[in-house]
Amino acid sequence: MNATLEENKRRFPWIFVVKLVLVIILTTVNIQFPTEIKAVSWLPQLLKGVLSFLIPSIILSFVRFIIIILYNTRHKHRPVRGNFVLGINRLTAVLNTVFAIVSIMITFGIDPRDFITSMTIVAMAIAVLFRDYITNMISGLIIMFSEQLSVGDRIKVGDHKGRIIDITFANLVLQDEEDDIVMVPNNFVFTATFMNLSAHQSSLFSVRFELPLSVSVHIQELEEVLKLSLIAHPNLRFEEDEFYLKVVEIGKDFVRYKLDLYAVSNSNRMHRQLENEILKEIIKFEGNYLKSS
Repeated sequence: MNATLEENKRRFPWIFVVKLVLVIILTTVNIQFPTEIKAVSWLPQLLKGVLSFLIPSIILSFVRFIIIILYNTRHKHRPVRGNFVLGINRLTAVLNTVFAIVSIMITFGIDPRDFITSMTIVAMAIAVLFRDYITNMISGLIIMFSEQLSVGDRIKVGDHKGRIIDITFANLVLQDEEDDIVMVPNNFVFTATFMNLSAHQSSLFSVRFELPLSVSVHIQELEEVLKLSLIAHPNLRFEEDEFYLKVVEIGKDFVRYKLDLYAVSNSNRMHRQLENEILKEIIKFEGNYLKSS
């Protein structure tokens, strides 16, 4: 994500320049050839409509640029999560869409104020019909301008767990542990159980498994075997004092355990590889014990 932000910073603002050149050309033509323009009945209204979009859009782009510069300058001595810039970009796109709609109305001689007044009842009906989308959009803006989460974070929302690859007005786009793309409505962050697994840049992951009761009585031996196999693992931050198997559940003929470990990074792929290695060691231990008994 940092690379993407750097690319955005270096990208030349071609669209802004094109808009600025168009405004200069249209304004010059409007001043230099007023009689010729008025001679064509539809041309003055068209120019008015185009300029009513370009001028606010240029001002908005300039304000956006200044805000992002000030934000980056203020936070240059600490890591920036990127949500603020993402939110500003999304909001700018929405406002540009509103400006475009207003300019179309002006082009066709429709007063936007009269249109809004006449559409009040219809707007209320639309608000009711699209209530979920509107609340999702508001939730999306809150997420974008907050420090709760960011693109790249690993989160759990309700039954969904994965890494955020995008935040839109409607959804959080997650990539789960199976590399599937999951679209989670923004409302879920505020209405369902929400956990940010990367809030503290944690590389913690858990391995869960169960053993028969006959094997569980030798759990201390299993701990020693796992310690010996993991203590020098290059992808683990091993703390011997904190290494122990936690009992999660005791059933009629089994015991469920959980082992918490810290990897050298918070990569999902690395965590899955480490989990597979540990489970293979556990299966080998269980098989050896059952053979000997």
